[in-house]
Amino acid sequence: MLSKKTQYAFKALMYIAREENDTPILIAEIARKENIPLKFLENILLELKKAGILDSKKGKGGGYFFKESPKKIHLARVMRLLDGPIALLPCVSLNFYERCENCDEKNCGLRDTLILVRDATLKILEKKTVADLV
Repeated sequence: MLSKKTQYAFKALMYIAREENDTPILIAEIARKENIPLKFLENILLELKKAGILDSKKGKGGGYFFKESPKKIHLARVMRLLDGPIALLPCVSLNFYERCENCDEKNCGLRDTLILVRDATLKILEKKTVADLV
């Protein structure tokens, strides 16, 4: 399940993508129009900025804008950035692998099934971009 943080990130990114006209967009505007708590949104946008997805301009005419084209920002990237692993178990994660306690990975039907789930999910999330959401 997507966290609220990631849901809000996608709402903000979609808003910026819809409104983008080379003019930075104020956090307060995004928060108001998308019904996102302002302080929470500030932290989310800062994380997206640190990751190189967004950039910002301070002062008059300031706000947030895309540093990268929305067509190049895959949904899996945003989800991993904000929520961590996409896989349902740590032992099937590609980027955040951890061995499960008391598990025989070679003979685990659950692991085998969740690898299929992970692969199907990633097939979609690594193809779809923020631009596709708009």
